[in-house]
Amino acid sequence: MRKIYKNKDISDGKSINILEKPILTEKSTTLNQFNQYSFKVNLNSTSFEIRKAIEKLFKVKVSKINTLIVSGKAKSFKGNYGYQKNYKKAIVTLKEGQIIDSSQEIK
Repeated sequence: MRKIYKNKDISDGKSINILEKPILTEKSTTLNQFNQYSFKVNLNSTSFEIRKAIEKLFKVKVSKINTLIVSGKAKSFKGNYGYQKNYKKAIVTLKEGQIIDSSQEIK
């Protein structure tokens, strides 16, 4: 079991590794009006690490984080049967007045 230190700050490199990319679908863009943003994150990251990474990279205050693991779909390609990879998705709710510009890329 991993130890979680609440007051420990994470580095810039680790915060970039935690957040893989923003999810920009029709459903996730409708969540933007409720001040919620969706991100594809590292499968081993915790909610606390995701919170620290978003607050550090985008300089916003996070009020709530919901995480879920999306299981990979079964696919067939040219007669070969396989599965897509599982990934972790984080839905982040920001405090009132905070905005993340979705046109920025994570560097």
